Amino acid sequence: MLVRAASAFVLFLSPSLFVTLVITLTIKQNLREGEKIQSAAAINARMDHLHFTSSSTKPLVHAPNPVRFMIECKLGAKSSEFGGVVFVHRNARNHSQACKSQAIQAVLVSDKETHVSGATNGRGLRGKLNKVVLAYSGGLDTSVIVPWLRENYGCEVVCFTADVGQGISELEGLEAKAKASGAYQLVVKDLTEEFVKDYVYPCLRAGAVYERKYLLGTSMARPVIAKAMVDVAKEVGADAVAHGCTGKGNDQVRFELTFFSLNPDLQVVAPWREWDITGRGDAIEYAKKHNVPVPVTKKSIYSRDRNLWHLSHEGDILEDPANEPKKDMYMMSVDPEDAPDKPEYLEIGIVSGIPVSINGKELSPASLLTELNNIGGRHGIGRIDMVENRLVGMKSRGVYETPGGTILAAACRELESLTLDREAIQFKDTMALKYAELVYAGRWFDPLRESMDAFMENITKTTTGSVLLKLYKGSVIVASRKSPYSLYREDISSFESGQIYDQADAAGFIRLYGLPMRVRAMLEKDKGNK
Repeated sequence: MLVRAASAFVLFLSPSLFVTLVITLTIKQNLREGEKIQSAAAINARMDHLHFTSSSTKPLVHAPNPVRFMIECKLGAKSSEFGGVVFVHRNARNHSQACKSQAIQAVLVSDKETHVSGATNGRGLRGKLNKVVLAYSGGLDTSVIVPWLRENYGCEVVCFTADVGQGISELEGLEAKAKASGAYQLVVKDLTEEFVKDYVYPCLRAGAVYERKYLLGTSMARPVIAKAMVDVAKEVGADAVAHGCTGKGNDQVRFELTFFSLNPDLQVVAPWREWDITGRGDAIEYAKKHNVPVPVTKKSIYSRDRNLWHLSHEGDILEDPANEPKKDMYMMSVDPEDAPDKPEYLEIGIVSGIPVSINGKELSPASLLTELNNIGGRHGIGRIDMVENRLVGMKSRGVYETPGGTILAAACRELESLTLDREAIQFKDTMALKYAELVYAGRWFDPLRESMDAFMENITKTTTGSVLLKLYKGSVIVASRKSPYSLYREDISSFESGQIYDQADAAGFIRLYGLPMRVRAMLEKDKGNK
């Protein structure tokens, strides 16, 4: 009733009076409902927490505490579904423009503090940090990390989730999960176009493949996520970042090298290298102890990582390299045996080593890759099963699905056969090995990789044209290729006689080219005669 009454004359209030009125009325309403607020001084102290945040980072309501209010530029008022908190909206003309760029967030700290949330008032068990940006997925591990950070470092936790094309199912319900874990904020950023344009395409242009097979799907995604975390840390005033990578994998290195490169002042927290939690059972117990809802979804037997470029599978039966992957494990591609019996032709347009079109239709980087994933997936394209050498020293077995990426890699490589000469191709291939190694090792922002990228950009500036591919039951077959910068000359390559190439000239070339071999043979002959 009080909120409805307030909305009747909201247009006549200044912004500060309006916010004060809403908070005061809500507190009075809570008093009537039985919540104890000890004194007017306590109320005034809590109102001191009123501050401004960017509307691009939506504040969260942690149930039951602390309680947060967000006032947005919309008409009307409604009750939130979160713990009786009220979201009040307004559209006063003289304030509408200001509301487009910022929202007002008021924080009220309840008397009913749990042990974990109370830790944010002082030093934690392991030290003191003010605010930590956590790479957040919403799974059990990162949900448990939120209260662990608050308990051990006495900090506010800003959960950050990057959309790199992992699928809508992995993004659903994140806000509710973050709130339930005790997060201060959840920030979600769409990085799909940036990921493909600034990370995938440079690797594709470079021809970067790790250990003959791996097209670097996870390796490319980690630096774009870590870079965004550094940006968010600056936006929210965080003094630390955290991730949920284990101490055995490559990702911990990839995240932290990016943090070091972009902001060496940020502290890095890696809970898996610090806490006593050793497995899923320990994590569930910790979650129950700190009132964090345990995800009820069925636990996958595989460890997976998905983005717009690929999907990786590790664990379970794959840990024995002798085991063949199960047919139902794959998610992005059909079994080649079940693929269509009729091949599909596909033309990829390329400009300066970068894909730009499919069958003549120009698409944005993310849209183009999405389309090729769909096409390649239904033909069973891009399945790789390999044992690789991890950066930390151990070997691991992984299965990768990269349908669109496999198509693009074949097209770019084939067009280079027309536009690059022998020396350029050979040197580029040599550079590509080191390029892939740097990316795999998390050295994306290393000056060496950046310098090598400048070389790749320059050497492929004439790699423009199109490649026609035939997709059939897991295979990518080159049907044709053409380029206005092609170094192939039919009049030279033809077996018919031509004026440019005189076959008689080959005799002198062979004598000079084979001179070192003739000299060695002559030496061995002389020694044999003695």
